[in-house]
Amino acid sequence: MQRRTIEPRPDWQQTVEEQGLVYPLTRHPDDSLRPYWDESAYYVFSLPEVEALEETVEELHRMCLAAADHIASTGRFADLGITDPRIADAVAEAWRRRAELPSVYGRFDLHYDGTGPAKLLEYNADTPTSLVEAASPQWFWMEDRFPGADQWNSLHERLVAAWKKQSALLPPGAPLHFAYSSADELGEDMMTVAYLKETAEQAGLDTGWISMEEIGWDRLSGRFVDNQLRFIRSCFKLYPWEWLTTDRFADHVLGTLDNGGGTGTTLWIEPAWKMLLSNKALLAILWELYPDHPNLLPAYLDGPRDLATTTGYVAKPLLGREGAGVTIHEPAAEPIVREEPCCYQQLAPLPAFDGNHVVLGAWVVEDESAGLGIRESSGLITDEYARFLPHVIL
Repeated sequence: MQRRTIEPRPDWQQTVEEQGLVYPLTRHPDDSLRPYWDESAYYVFSLPEVEALEETVEELHRMCLAAADHIASTGRFADLGITDPRIADAVAEAWRRRAELPSVYGRFDLHYDGTGPAKLLEYNADTPTSLVEAASPQWFWMEDRFPGADQWNSLHERLVAAWKKQSALLPPGAPLHFAYSSADELGEDMMTVAYLKETAEQAGLDTGWISMEEIGWDRLSGRFVDNQLRFIRSCFKLYPWEWLTTDRFADHVLGTLDNGGGTGTTLWIEPAWKMLLSNKALLAILWELYPDHPNLLPAYLDGPRDLATTTGYVAKPLLGREGAGVTIHEPAAEPIVREEPCCYQQLAPLPAFDGNHVVLGAWVVEDESAGLGIRESSGLITDEYARFLPHVIL
């Protein structure tokens, strides 16, 4: 793994926007606009290195599914902050009937510096973003700058294949709606959903398009409807389950949930069992089930334990995106147990390449490794000001 600098293409911004990345710039606190898509540098991997990372990702995915089964079978929902029995029952049923429920993708965030084993930082298997840039502009950048090279990137083909394979699980005779939150000002959620909609259409599915805020409730039929008053029988939503099950329509969501077998009225994708994987408590449960695993970092739910005096630790809220609420605690600092439920994970400072802190975002489609996206940040927490850099295999 190496970081190399390169001259950006003269028309890079227009090019990536035409390829689906409508947010190539990020506005910073000083009101300046700086590249989010950053092709002034790129990362190089060897093929054996990528093959080893692919194996690691698929092993981690299997371990996460085993941890989800452990949580569901032992009823440890409270460890995830799931205390409402209706939500716990819905998640447990979704897990039991997972073979009947479409499930598409997820993203592992990994600590990796090119030398030691990759370490799991977290797994977002419910609402992962940075998909568009990993699947499309990154691939076309490689074809422009390194024709004939390769890339860890089969995202597009695998997504299309996943929709084809799982189309039989969708309610017949109705479009699959794709929903995003219009509260997202950057357009990232909208474009992620638009891209996934496109892959579903390429798989031959009939699709619809709506924002979460436009979804209506028909009191007469007791069903969700779109802005054309069509019943929403199935819906891919880039909207976290912890919001879906606690906002003002939560009772309707739970009361009409199709959790497999067509017994409800609305089937949501990703399914409710993904709440088991998108929660940071998963990290502590993995460490409990697989202690000293080379691809895991020690993590606990009841406090930092010995991490406070040895390696230091990171306190992560059980739910959250873009590094929100994450705090770093150096070794020998006064241990702090936060009031909100957190996962306390061993501090593993992100590797620095030319002063840039790097995290690997490794994608899974269905149960297989599917691609890589790399984000750099100025600090140790990968937040909304991070930059996306492309990569090649040479």
